[in-house]
Amino acid sequence: MSKICINIAWPYANGPIHLGHAAGSLLPPDIFGRYNRLKGNEVLVVGGSDQHGTPITVTAEKEKSTPAVIAEKFHNINKKAIEDMDIEYSLFSKTHGANHIEVVQRIFTDLLNKGYLYEKEMNQYYCTKCQKFLPDRYVEGTCPNCGAKDVRSDQCDACGTTFEPGDLIDARCIHCGTKPEVRPSNHFFLKLSAFNKELMEFLDDKSYWRSNVNAYTKNWLKEGLIDRAITRDMSWGVPVPVPGWEDKVIYVWFEALIGYLSTSIEYSKMIGDPEYWKGFWKNPETKHYYFIGKDNIPFHSIIWPAILMGAGGLNLPYDIPANEYLMFNGGKLSKSRGGAIDIPSVLSEYDVDSVRYYLSINMPDTHDAEFTWEDFQTKINNELVSALGNYYHRCLSFAQKNFGTIPDADTAEGSKEVTDAIASALKEYDECLSKCDFKKGLKVVMELSRFGNRYFDSSKPWSLVKTDKEQCGRVINNNLRIVKALAVMAWPYMPSSSEKIWEYLGYDESLEKAGIGAAVSELPAGRALKEPVPVYKKVEIPEENEKDAEPTVENDGPFKDFRKLDLRVGKVMSAEDHPDAEKLFVLKVDIGETEPRQIVAGLRAYYSKEQMVGRKIFLVSNLKPAKLRGLMSQGMLLAADDEAMGGTNVLLLKPSKDVPVGTKMNSGVENTSSMIEYKDFQNVKMIVSRISEKKILSNSMEIELPENSPERVAAVIDGDKAIVLSDGNGCVATVDSEIKDGAGVR
Repeated sequence: MSKICINIAWPYANGPIHLGHAAGSLLPPDIFGRYNRLKGNEVLVVGGSDQHGTPITVTAEKEKSTPAVIAEKFHNINKKAIEDMDIEYSLFSKTHGANHIEVVQRIFTDLLNKGYLYEKEMNQYYCTKCQKFLPDRYVEGTCPNCGAKDVRSDQCDACGTTFEPGDLIDARCIHCGTKPEVRPSNHFFLKLSAFNKELMEFLDDKSYWRSNVNAYTKNWLKEGLIDRAITRDMSWGVPVPVPGWEDKVIYVWFEALIGYLSTSIEYSKMIGDPEYWKGFWKNPETKHYYFIGKDNIPFHSIIWPAILMGAGGLNLPYDIPANEYLMFNGGKLSKSRGGAIDIPSVLSEYDVDSVRYYLSINMPDTHDAEFTWEDFQTKINNELVSALGNYYHRCLSFAQKNFGTIPDADTAEGSKEVTDAIASALKEYDECLSKCDFKKGLKVVMELSRFGNRYFDSSKPWSLVKTDKEQCGRVINNNLRIVKALAVMAWPYMPSSSEKIWEYLGYDESLEKAGIGAAVSELPAGRALKEPVPVYKKVEIPEENEKDAEPTVENDGPFKDFRKLDLRVGKVMSAEDHPDAEKLFVLKVDIGETEPRQIVAGLRAYYSKEQMVGRKIFLVSNLKPAKLRGLMSQGMLLAADDEAMGGTNVLLLKPSKDVPVGTKMNSGVENTSSMIEYKDFQNVKMIVSRISEKKILSNSMEIELPENSPERVAAVIDGDKAIVLSDGNGCVATVDSEIKDGAGVR
């Protein structure tokens, strides 16, 4: 038996968790934990609510409440939602608790005494009207490098430039609009640079990490680590345990990481064995897994290992299977009946195992995945119900009706096909789940169910029972062996339905106690079978869900051609001159997939390579790949061009706000084509123009815009209707500088 410590990312307690949280970092560790318990391993699963930091204070201010009230409210809501999803923690804790604060302060003091923390004065924004220092999220302004509006005070997501306080143009406090001053403030820094060599050595044998985690971590280390401030001028958080620092707290990214350790200690106290946690944190044979979203990779692959190295004697991460993003039709769905993406609303309409199945088979493990209600319905009805559920019910109901008990096994060669199929599936399943390849593991389960259906059909027990009931019994025993194997293997994914199948087979002990070996063990002939009922049912998505999913445009109305485009936010990782064409760049563009896309673009007359690298752009990601002057291009960048209007500008479109690569920019409109030709793109009319009083200046058409939109936006035109090019959640397409109103997009 092995010890496995499963650490789950801490969702902020500033709102209800949604399906993106479940698919990204909550469901995968539950599948892994259940799988390891089937294997007989001892498992500790810890995590909870991140109750500190500016996301909590921002929500509290919006709701005219206090951070403590908001944090506790959403902790309770999210804890129940997680339990309703059948996601099991050893302990789901919270960071605003006495135990966590004590452990964090102890680690802080230990690192301070060892010389890994030091004081340093740093400049910060200070609002004279609000009379307080302002964290990064509380200051916005214009990027001095590219001119992007409404960027946060730490980094411009349009061009990648990082800032020091005072760099922003027209900086303003987001509360009162006052221009903040830059004042010095003393803070503690983590000496991250001291761990660069150790971290490189730590990474040496991590070839089994996912490529995105490995690449991200290596890039950080190659650039050299910079010491990071770990305190903030705030009142909400873990107090700094140093006299004279009562007006500051420990920075949330530092203290939330320690929550994995503090929760393990808290759980040990809770079960009456205060030393229990040491078997997981001080035993070098114990493997630690961290289930997170890709935006948290460096905190878990670099900063947390550095803290653990500084503390000493604690296990480092074994694996960090970070997931990508689950996208929602390019934006956030509404919360009307059945159309919401928050977990409580979804579970009020749909069975929990159906939701778990869909999120598992559509898991964004190595690339972003798209959630649509249509796809949800298709996968549940055509896969879960028609393959697995149908096989369960036809076998169990036939056996119970015609035999009542488990028939005798086939001891001759006739059962070898079934024995081999189960053994082969279990071997592949075990390989997948041991490596956290959960989507592929579920596909193995579903393929075994399809084998079972084929075996049942080819055996024709409905005919055989009339001519040779004894042989029919042997066939049914084989089918019930497949049913048993499926129930065992499906349990980590869909525990509730699997346990029902287990009961129908006549088992009294729990499926978990039976263990993974039960998948290949023989069935005890003669045991009574319980009368089964179907464990899955087909789903129907109400029409209002589809309307909710596309709040801007009707499906069968205008914008039919625009609907064919799959537009994604990307980031240019590299730019090289085309070897055979003086006007072309060869770009590598990250859109959140496993590997960057190669794009050939005619932009050398307008941008330098230095201006391209690090730039956020828009990519037509479903354009059929084509060779341009001998090199393959896997998409097309969008740019505004006013040359046809007598101008001289060609400007790349860019997102107006901080959004991750891979974000869909189709204004909440569901993409209807997997691949398009260039002529399909030409049918779409897009322009860039200034907007005044909700009208496009170039043609006076009315248009709805999110609040705080930039002066110029890209709009899609179809007849007398126009929509802004947007992610549906406040980010719109804009350009760096002036261009003639009505400039076309190409």
